[in-house]
Amino acid sequence: MNVPEIIMQKAESHRIISGMMRLMGRGPDEAFSFLDFARERGTVWFDHADIYGNGDCERTFGTWLKTRNIQREDLIIQSKCGIRPGICYDNSADYIMKSVDEILSRLGCGYLDVFLIHRPDVLWEPEEIGKAFDKLYESGRVRAFGVSNCNPAQIEYLQNNTGHKIAFNQVQLSLAFAPMISEVLETNTYSQNGLSRTLGLLDYCRLHGIEIQTWSPLQFGTFQGTFIDNPGYGPLNGKLWELCQKYGVSKASIAAAWNLRLGRNIQVISGTVNKEHYEDFLKAGNINLTREEWYGLYLAAGYSLP
Repeated sequence: MNVPEIIMQKAESHRIISGMMRLMGRGPDEAFSFLDFARERGTVWFDHADIYGNGDCERTFGTWLKTRNIQREDLIIQSKCGIRPGICYDNSADYIMKSVDEILSRLGCGYLDVFLIHRPDVLWEPEEIGKAFDKLYESGRVRAFGVSNCNPAQIEYLQNNTGHKIAFNQVQLSLAFAPMISEVLETNTYSQNGLSRTLGLLDYCRLHGIEIQTWSPLQFGTFQGTFIDNPGYGPLNGKLWELCQKYGVSKASIAAAWNLRLGRNIQVISGTVNKEHYEDFLKAGNINLTREEWYGLYLAAGYSLP
């Protein structure tokens, strides 16, 4: 089943997604001030997960939504489930159905534009997931589906058991964490970076019309910190600074623009509730790096080309 056209149109025109994880622990005044700012700056796409703040991030967003004169159809609201505290992963149909109902209750938004399976689960049963997707779609609770942190084989396994297109895949990608890129550029070499860690995910998503939503665009490793102004990434920061002077933006803007340069099926999840930092992400959407600049940044990050 095709994804509603309006969602895919907004995916192309709104390539910066406001990630809601860092609403955790924020009081209403601070949280609402940021959300108002994001809306004033034209943001329509908001990313949630049931585990963000153990549901508190969704509750905060839902309270904000109730107090603002916002038409529901003007927003794209997505959320995820499947990481279950104390159990690890649970993508059973019962858990998905229960989780979506709880997500909608916290958000108070009526329906999710996009629902994602948060992580692959070796015990998942795609047939029952497919049936859960059917119920969620037919009841009007979810309009489109996707996954997070999945490789092509996992997407195929799920797609073969549902009539709903797996239209989104949310994965980590940054200048300092780019196995999805290096395995393409160093194919058929002895380089460790040429080893396939994502099983050709970039080209697979391009071939199948799957939107790639990139998280942690300023991070190295897995939640190890930012490479921006990090002494361990001197050459990269030097190159970023050089391009800052040309484009009149911050290093964060250039780094996010590097992700976006991969194609129209790429979105960037900001993950900040700092207004100044969020503005940096929005500016990235207006930067079109040249080939020389894109590859120059890639090499400065420590990668090589055959």
